[in-house]
Amino acid sequence: MYREKFAKNLKDLCKGRPITDIAKEIGIPHQTLQRYLHNEMEIGIEYLCKIADYFEEDLDYLTGRKD
Repeated sequence: MYREKFAKNLKDLCKGRPITDIAKEIGIPHQTLQRYLHNEMEIGIEYLCKIADYFEEDLDYLTGRKD
C-alpha cells in the first residue's frame, strides 16, 4: 500500500521535470528513481530521506500516511 502511494506522490512531485535531472540533483541513480516511480523497487530510508529533503516534503506525505 505505501509503495503505491509513494510512487504516485513521487510522480506528482516530478511532473514536468526530466527524471535524469532530478536524480542527479538528489544524488541517486537515474534507474533507481525510475524504479521508484514505477513501483518496481522498495525504497530504503536513506533515499527516502534524500527525496523528502529535495522536495521539502514530509515523509508521511510521501508514503501516503498523510494527504
